[in-house]
Amino acid sequence: MSVTRSAVTGIGSYLPEQIVTNADLAKFVDTSDEWIQERTGIKQRHKARDDQPTSDLAVEAAKKALADAGKTVTDVDLIIVATTTPDMTFPAVASIVQAKLGAGVGIAFDVQAVCSGFVYALSVADGFVARGLSKCALVIGAEEMTKLMDWTDRTTCVLFGDGAGAVVLEPREGQGTSDDQGMLGFALRADGSKTDLLYVDGGPSTTGTVGHLRMAGNQVFRHAVVNIAEGITAACAAANIEIADVDWFVPHQANQRIIKGVGDRLGLDENKVISTVATHANTSAASIPLALDAAIQDGRIKKGDMILLEAMGGGLTWGACALRL
Repeated sequence: MSVTRSAVTGIGSYLPEQIVTNADLAKFVDTSDEWIQERTGIKQRHKARDDQPTSDLAVEAAKKALADAGKTVTDVDLIIVATTTPDMTFPAVASIVQAKLGAGVGIAFDVQAVCSGFVYALSVADGFVARGLSKCALVIGAEEMTKLMDWTDRTTCVLFGDGAGAVVLEPREGQGTSDDQGMLGFALRADGSKTDLLYVDGGPSTTGTVGHLRMAGNQVFRHAVVNIAEGITAACAAANIEIADVDWFVPHQANQRIIKGVGDRLGLDENKVISTVATHANTSAASIPLALDAAIQDGRIKKGDMILLEAMGGGLTWGACALRL
């Protein structure tokens, strides 16, 4: 049976020039390189300039993804940006990206599922592309998490960084099997009763301020390992594959201990796990495409590989996606 799937045909990423090391943080907050690395695996993170909004990061990643796909802005008919740090309350970052790229009139909107945003956005774009409503979609994860930090809180400010990653999705015909190129299965979840575990203490309709990120780290860790493992199992079932069929596991880069915990729980070969958290830190919705692009660029991930994506973020939201590149 012939089916239309949405497939990744191009990828790109962008990191701001400024690098902030653990030693840099130790100059103004009670922490150390050893303390941070031992608990998180993070060595450094990138930080956007004050005059460099999230849309700028998204545009740079989008340009690289389009070039990789052999497409131009005139081909783009759908832009979805996953972000929790928009330039403004409105319009959507996607609309600003559309204008900055010089793309024509099309569909443009943001998805807000915090760290799970890129997986959520992929599922939304898949609905457009696989059903013939888009021929060339840009899905972007872009974040400036450093703008949400309380720099006196060593339990959160050491964890996050800025960056953007983007993919181009185009329709591809398949036979309805797991051998097809493209998106094969999703599992998306949310549990609003856990909002107090990871949130920002501000907003337009409450405080009228941006606010700072707050997190109950130990509880988030516990939920992350259990929830992510369940989501991965469900996504594999939706794709009609087994964990053993996966060539590469590209997780949300939140914390090396979480990445290892999920891998151990599922029996994943650690040599198949892509980790960039040491150099990127947690870039929320940008972390999956950043890690995916890094592994494609260094030759580990190749066309035809079976890839498993996963993330968990504030909400609590979590999700997973199985795809063949």
